[in-house]
Amino acid sequence: MADQRSSQHNNRREDHHGERAGRSAAIDLQKYIDRHRRRHGERPALQRIWRSVATFFKHTFNIREGRAPYHVIRKRFVNGARLNGNHLCILIVAMVIACIGLDTNSDIAIVGAMLICPLMGSVLAIAYAAATLDRTLARDAAAGLIVQMVFCLITSTLYFNLSPVAGMTQAMADNSSPTVWDLILALVGGFAGGLGNSRDQEPATLISGVAVATALMPPLCAAGYGIAAMNLGLSLSALYEFGINVVFIALSAMLVLLLLGTPLKRDLNDDGVVTAQEDADARSRAHTVRWRILIGTAIFAIPCIILTSNMVRAADDPTPDSYGAAETARELAVVCPGFKEYTVGLQAAPASNGSSMDEELVARVVTDEELDSEDRTMAEELIRLDVKDLDRVEFSVG
Repeated sequence: MADQRSSQHNNRREDHHGERAGRSAAIDLQKYIDRHRRRHGERPALQRIWRSVATFFKHTFNIREGRAPYHVIRKRFVNGARLNGNHLCILIVAMVIACIGLDTNSDIAIVGAMLICPLMGSVLAIAYAAATLDRTLARDAAAGLIVQMVFCLITSTLYFNLSPVAGMTQAMADNSSPTVWDLILALVGGFAGGLGNSRDQEPATLISGVAVATALMPPLCAAGYGIAAMNLGLSLSALYEFGINVVFIALSAMLVLLLLGTPLKRDLNDDGVVTAQEDADARSRAHTVRWRILIGTAIFAIPCIILTSNMVRAADDPTPDSYGAAETARELAVVCPGFKEYTVGLQAAPASNGSSMDEELVARVVTDEELDSEDRTMAEELIRLDVKDLDRVEFSVG
């Protein structure tokens, strides 16, 4: 009986091992079939199409291909932020050209000033410092940008104080009214600038194009005009447009550097030795800093989004706007303290012979407070830019 039980037990164990061996063989066979299908392209149609499309985009938009060595990239970004006598002289010359362009509505002069404007170097250096967590470079690049801004504002303020024809022009209004489109231009321009600075070939031509597209210098000219005209609203609006360009160019260029895998500065205490603790601290700090940058830039863009939404809402108004009242009102909100309302239209007026009535084209500006003569002159110049056949401008407090 014991022999019989032992025999049954052995038979069951052999059957169990046989089943396990069979399952293992089936799994191995299925793996072999799957591997054969992957190797020879025997996949479902949708899977094959998706894989082909993904491979195409991966190879087509591979920005790491043709990348310069990391030390070359660093040299390019850092050198762009260094200030010297030649740099500042070129900056002042570019600012004078830009002021003339804005003062005379000359697009050629404005574009010429932007082509030689050296401000882009400091902005890209700030982007590199943020991407690599280089606090020393960030401090130096930000200080250099502030110094250049001061030179630009002093130069433009002096020019508009001395210019005999200084006044509000369309170019001045365009460069002191930030919109979402300026923000988008800064994003794509910064991406192109960061990508160009990281290529094997010299990026000079591309950087010049980015400088023209993103227009860093004209808003500083408009801010200088606002200072010369004692118009705080115009100056702040123009400086905000300049800030939008700087912040979003730097953000986009930083994104390029992160996609390229630019290494962090891990030597946090600058002693020449990178410890495991410093490496971990650098990674943790980089994560925190990047999130703070994203949140900060999003908050910084809120006024720009609000201004653009108001402009779009006015453009969607079904009321006829043959005199560009919506656009003029947006510009007047920048230059007129306490601005409330702007209207323009035809009004009846006595004819010169007194026997009939004529029509006059009259613009009316309503503000919270009485405007001084300089503010009125500036507002009237701005209105006449958009309404060529204007007869008169009325100002009232309401």
